[in-house]
Amino acid sequence: MGKPIILSIDDDPEVLGAVVRDLRQRFKGAYRIVKASSGAEALEVTRQLKARNDVLALFVADERMPGMSGTEFLAEARKLYPDARKVLLTAYADTSAAISGINEVGLDHYLMKPWDPPEDNLYPVLDDLLDDWTASYRPPFEGIRVAGTPWSPHSYAVRDFLSRTQIPYQWIDLERDDAMRALALEASPDLARLPVVYFPDGTTLVEPALRELASQCGLKTQAAERFYDVLVLGGGPSGLAGAVYGASEGLRTALIETDAPGGQAGTSSQIENYLGFPSGVSGADLARRASTQAQRFGAEIVCPRQVVRVRRQDPYRIVELEDGTELSACAVLVATGMQVRRLEAPGIQEFTGAGVYYGAALTEAASCRDRHVMVIGGANSAGQAAMLLCRYAAKVSVVVRGPDLKASMSQYLITRIDDAPNVEVLTHTQVASVAGDRRLSSVTLAGPDGQRTVDDVFAMFIFIGSAPRSDAVADLVERDEKGFVLTGPDLLRAGRRPKGWTLDRDPYLLETSVPGVFAVGDIRGGSMKRVASAVGEGSAAISMVHRYLETV
Repeated sequence: MGKPIILSIDDDPEVLGAVVRDLRQRFKGAYRIVKASSGAEALEVTRQLKARNDVLALFVADERMPGMSGTEFLAEARKLYPDARKVLLTAYADTSAAISGINEVGLDHYLMKPWDPPEDNLYPVLDDLLDDWTASYRPPFEGIRVAGTPWSPHSYAVRDFLSRTQIPYQWIDLERDDAMRALALEASPDLARLPVVYFPDGTTLVEPALRELASQCGLKTQAAERFYDVLVLGGGPSGLAGAVYGASEGLRTALIETDAPGGQAGTSSQIENYLGFPSGVSGADLARRASTQAQRFGAEIVCPRQVVRVRRQDPYRIVELEDGTELSACAVLVATGMQVRRLEAPGIQEFTGAGVYYGAALTEAASCRDRHVMVIGGANSAGQAAMLLCRYAAKVSVVVRGPDLKASMSQYLITRIDDAPNVEVLTHTQVASVAGDRRLSSVTLAGPDGQRTVDDVFAMFIFIGSAPRSDAVADLVERDEKGFVLTGPDLLRAGRRPKGWTLDRDPYLLETSVPGVFAVGDIRGGSMKRVASAVGEGSAAISMVHRYLETV
């Protein structure tokens, strides 16, 4: 954090030079002295300082300036820095204006010009004001700041992405911070586009696309090469395992992820049945560790990028990205996993990101303190979310269509839910509709006894299953009727190899109907849908990639 700033404003160059000289003589050790030659220039400087999150301790402004008086400047500047101390420089004839400024702008002091000697007429006043300011000063957050509103879906998307990529940020609710609201209005008139994201270097992004945000945060959004030994599609546990083992075994490896590394597992608040973590591990932490490990071995992780198509161009496999970029590889590891299934009910789409969330319990949990929230779904991810949320929320309602949780949730989670005093399970129940004003506030449930509306619901977290994300390889490899990619023995029918198979061998266990294209994790038909098995498949596939590469 740099030194706090004293900003001096005067349109008279000689007076401004004298003020700055005297300020530096006394305060340059602890403060940075910044100057401006007009009220308009000073206001622009103040906005820039606020955008960079610099600390401003004191304004010293001349009253008589053309275009904008000192009082008028201070009236605008205090919207951005309400806690900064304010001093007005006046001539004898401006005394009345200075006195009225005490009421109009909360003026802390006014000084008559000339003030010589400063040791008697300037420094004692400023010392007192700065001591007072220092006593209440709290250092600001030095990283990325996301300014938005709780009802802005894109604000939620940005926060979720930063959280999942483990990038520290500060959330600023513009409905509660008047100073930041005034600054945000400069970047987004009427706050029509949110969030406004401020970076420490002064860069400001308004309603940024995730790829633009990722690039500004220093994430890798472009592959360094055009050709690799193996391209891994998807950054869930299976894809990350493939990247770790591929790179560690000397293969030129790149991983392409649509969103943030971690996949669905990355949204899990606590995975407690993964080998080697007796106290559990969050999906985000597991993803961070695996990403770091893969990059340490030399793998590239490129995100967020969308793979739109994979095609065969022997002896290579070509991966096409959303912007037309093409990457080539000897082998491709398809680990694209699952995409969440959307809940079809009136109001859900309108309030998605504004009280209705798919997953994301980890991101929003702290904001649910002492509130009533709902978790929709009965699988492990829903149970993990309920156990996280019950630490904060006054009440958590788990809504399931079936008669109980046993069909799809692990027993350890069921036991914990039963033991949690502020968690209730509503069985044979579905969401009929949701409503609210700008954000979710009520949920209508359809249960055994008909419909009922629950008011004062702060948030709803949806975990109702998922579908395979296999569209990019739909025209390339064989899939089952649900869209899962078939591999190994599942491709053999009556002892016959798949159509178009050109090699004098059967497909390897994790190999698809196209030689050199492998499928692992949740995307693969018949997979276990567990983190441990996904990691095992991702690492095992690399040995099969090696065997395949020996033949091409």
